[in-house]
Amino acid sequence: MTEQPRMNVESFNLDHRAVRAPYVRIADRKPLPGGDVLTKFDVRFTQPNHEHLDTEAIHSLEHMVAEHMRNHTDALIDFSPMGCRTGFYALMLGDMQVADFLPVLEVTLADVVNASEVPAANEIQCGWGAHHSREGAQTAAKAFLDRREEWEQVEA
Repeated sequence: MTEQPRMNVESFNLDHRAVRAPYVRIADRKPLPGGDVLTKFDVRFTQPNHEHLDTEAIHSLEHMVAEHMRNHTDALIDFSPMGCRTGFYALMLGDMQVADFLPVLEVTLADVVNASEVPAANEIQCGWGAHHSREGAQTAAKAFLDRREEWEQVEA
């Protein structure tokens, strides 16, 4: 295979064949002009090009994690699904390491597993309020939590 040109988007430079999900890795770190730092985490739930999350489950996970994680940290800026539906990007304020982020992620996913509803899953607060699956989100969160010991092993 010929070498691919370097791209502007970090994940486009990642060899998705060489990783093993589930994992959490630092995808980017940006120093801001005022001295703050943003750290972007790649939170990969499923194996790229082999599995993906169901759209209703990923939508509900986005809502649930975005809401519940803010109960455990003030550093969360955004929690967004990847277009490929294999995971999420967590954008955090601060020069964080994976070890700083994992406990917050773990307790948040436990909240998801135990949640009785998907926050803001209605047509007033969401652009597609009927497009949710609490059960699907909880199944994905539990599967990710069950493989906690693998989260720091990124490469296959």
